Amino acid sequence: MTDATGALPGLDAARVASWMVEHVPAVVAPVEFRLIGGGHSNLTYAADDAAGRSLVVRRPPLGTRGGNAHDMGREHRALTALFPTVVPVAEPLALCTDESVNGAAFYVMDHVDGHVVDNPSVAASALPTPELRRRASEQIVDVLADLHRVDVDAVGLGDAAKREAFLERQLRRMYGVWEQTKTRELPLIDELHDRLVAAAPPQRYTGIVHSDYRFGNVILGAEGDLLAVLDWELWTLGDVLADVGFILNNWYEPGDDAPQVWMEVPPTLAGGFAGRDEVVARYVERTGFDLDDVEYYRAFQHWKVAILAEGVKRRYESATMATSDVDFEHLARRVVDLADLADAHLSRS
Repeated sequence: MTDATGALPGLDAARVASWMVEHVPAVVAPVEFRLIGGGHSNLTYAADDAAGRSLVVRRPPLGTRGGNAHDMGREHRALTALFPTVVPVAEPLALCTDESVNGAAFYVMDHVDGHVVDNPSVAASALPTPELRRRASEQIVDVLADLHRVDVDAVGLGDAAKREAFLERQLRRMYGVWEQTKTRELPLIDELHDRLVAAAPPQRYTGIVHSDYRFGNVILGAEGDLLAVLDWELWTLGDVLADVGFILNNWYEPGDDAPQVWMEVPPTLAGGFAGRDEVVARYVERTGFDLDDVEYYRAFQHWKVAILAEGVKRRYESATMATSDVDFEHLARRVVDLADLADAHLSRS
């Protein structure tokens, strides 16, 4: 997407290209850019240099300042810590904190060639057989388990965030986000906050929490192997079972009667993937963790995403996102549907 002049939103192509030539080894001018992910938050651009090298540039959304979710240095730090570990990520190459270059901090990472399987139609083309979908299912669960067992002190992330009382902090923080970003009153969000606080289980497993771990945020190879985990903007330290609740919420099965609360229909709806019960069993087998409280974590994640979805709605309405093709009715409705899902799971916990 470009504006009327052909420029990309949020990118001073000439200045960023010049900076890349100076700070990223072996980049050859000229560099051509294209927007590959306006996303619902940070902006992502492909960058191809004159030698045929492909890189990726990430920056915060337009008009946004502050907050860990848009802190490019923090996102870059996670990639730097994880790149040499068993958790596959794109290689981070350079970080620019000089906002005079592009109006905001940004970082450059290597391009990983593969498929982002973020809806059923992509699943049908990228993973055409049940065997490939089964392999992808196993890979995404195994990598999540590996991420949750990373020694945060050993990789240099131990001081990156508070670790304990994760749910308590998240519930307090997200409720504050709701109060700041809500565009209307939704009493169920308030009620769920109180119920989630009262029912919170003790934190038993502490580590890196990705906070947005799903098929749409990983790159898969042709054989179903997971090549890289993407979108680290929400990562933190804390109760890793929050990630399990999130991926299960994004794991629709054929025949599920579920509202379309995600911007893309989960690819697992195409069939041939492992079932949610199998996801839980494989994660437990690989980690040894107890998932008896998984319904609570699913409720917590639906509530949290409802609040984030309200923030997305607000940003679209204030024209800070890099797109104009928006279904505003859907943006409004999905917040309500997410809250209803949280209510249902919390009632079963």
